[in-house]
Amino acid sequence: METVDSMMIDVSTLRAATGNFDESNKLGEGGFGAVYKGVLPDGEQIAVKRLSRSSTQGVEELKNELALVAKLKHKNLVRLVGVCLEQQERLLVYEFVPNRSLDLTLFDTESEKREQLDWEQRYRIINGIARGLQYLHEDSQLKVVHRDLKASNILLDANMNPKISDFGLARIFGRDQTQAVTSRVVGTYGYMAPEYLMRGNYSVKSDAFSFGVMVLEIVTGRKNSNDGDRPQQSGDLLTTVWEHWEAGAVAELVDPSMGGSFPAGDVIRCVHVGLLCVQGDPAARPVMSAVVMMLGSDTVTLQAPSKPGFFARSNSANAAPSTVSLTG
Repeated sequence: METVDSMMIDVSTLRAATGNFDESNKLGEGGFGAVYKGVLPDGEQIAVKRLSRSSTQGVEELKNELALVAKLKHKNLVRLVGVCLEQQERLLVYEFVPNRSLDLTLFDTESEKREQLDWEQRYRIINGIARGLQYLHEDSQLKVVHRDLKASNILLDANMNPKISDFGLARIFGRDQTQAVTSRVVGTYGYMAPEYLMRGNYSVKSDAFSFGVMVLEIVTGRKNSNDGDRPQQSGDLLTTVWEHWEAGAVAELVDPSMGGSFPAGDVIRCVHVGLLCVQGDPAARPVMSAVVMMLGSDTVTLQAPSKPGFFARSNSANAAPSTVSLTG
């Protein structure tokens, strides 16, 4: 906690920076509370995560995020600037990332935003996320499993470089620890690995599954989850990609908003890596250092993927998530 003590910021400074948390400065809101844009006295732009006093979740997540992020330093992770724990306020202060989250651009129904994401940028985003995960899983002083990787938790800086954010659900592993089990499964449908959703098992390989889903979303511009309040068959996108893969028609998957200008070889390699990451068997998924190598070199031989792991939802509209069964 010595590191945290050195990062303390007065609540008066943050009130001034955000216009006393004015609505016009609100960037978004989650289960923990709201996030506000602000400017520190030295001119640095910040994003302030403010824990809602009425929130039923968030205190443990906030403590968890604070303890973790203060120790993690990587260009593809969002940087913690400071913290405030006074006058009943619970505030985390991050660097401001101007292009918001990946999902807001990738899934924007107005093609103008999506058209900004050309293939070069998408490829760089995929590589950056992989490098950030490699740091979390293998290269940092901690071994961290994120547990909630998704497009909305990838922030894009001024140059559209990705930064992994939101470590409220993350867990630290011992160096020799390979997996853990929880009775409280948390996360987002469409990104959860089968073994995590069904049995509560999580590991670096469940993060790899989430990464694989994101790769396929970035290539196709399609979301692997439902906007409604009931989970859909979260294998829909995976099924579509697999069918195109088997038919040798991967190029047809590419987000049409990119037009026809993209290197087919790079697209096929990314889809190949994405499919390897969403295998039903965790042991068949690559670790992130291998993923970085696969993405960065045409000479690395990739093994053939099997049909991906995905979920088939019960026909009953009232079926609980526990009825979800693994297929494929």
